[in-house]
Amino acid sequence: MLFKRLMLILILSLFSICDSVNAQLNKQQNRLLIELKYGTVIIEMLPKLAPLHVERIKDLVKAGFYDGLVFHRVIEGFMAQGGDPTGSGRGGSGRNIPAEFSKEPHVRGTVSMARASDPDSADSQFFIVFQTAPWLDGKYSIWGRVVAGMEHVDKLKRGDKAAGGLVENPDKILRMTLTTDVEG
Repeated sequence: MLFKRLMLILILSLFSICDSVNAQLNKQQNRLLIELKYGTVIIEMLPKLAPLHVERIKDLVKAGFYDGLVFHRVIEGFMAQGGDPTGSGRGGSGRNIPAEFSKEPHVRGTVSMARASDPDSADSQFFIVFQTAPWLDGKYSIWGRVVAGMEHVDKLKRGDKAAGGLVENPDKILRMTLTTDVEG
C-alpha cells in the first residue's frame, strides 16, 4: 500500500514538473524582442486572444520583415505605430488578417494591429499604446503586451500632432526576433 502511494505521489510530481516545463516553453515561444537604439522591448504575444495575428507576426519576424522598419507615427500620450515597409503609413506585407477583436482593454503597453476602416484590413502594421485608450477596445485586434522595456518605447521620437503623428527622421526597429530564435 505504501509503495502504491509513493508511486502515485511520484507520478503526480512528474506531471506537475512537465506542466511547469511546458508552460515555460510556451512562454518562450510567445515572446518577441524588439531591439531599439534605446534598448530591448519584450512583448508577450497572446495567441489565445488573436491566434491568426500572432501566427502572422511570427512568420513576418522569422522572415526579417520588421528589421530596419521605422515607427512612422508616434503620438504623445497615445501610441507608437510601426511595421510599414514604406514608412508612410500606407504599406504592408501584402496579406490582410481577419479581425480578432476581444474584450481585452487597451492599457499601457498593449500591442494591437493597425488597420484601415475595414475591420479585416490589418496587415503588418502594429501599435503600442502609451496609456489607457478605451475607445480602441473591441475595435482593434490585440495580439500582445509589453512585459519589459516600455521605458524604451517611451523614448521613441514623437511626430507632429498636426500631421497625424507622422515622424520626421523616425526611430527604427533595429531587429525583431522571437526568443526561441535567440542564441544562448
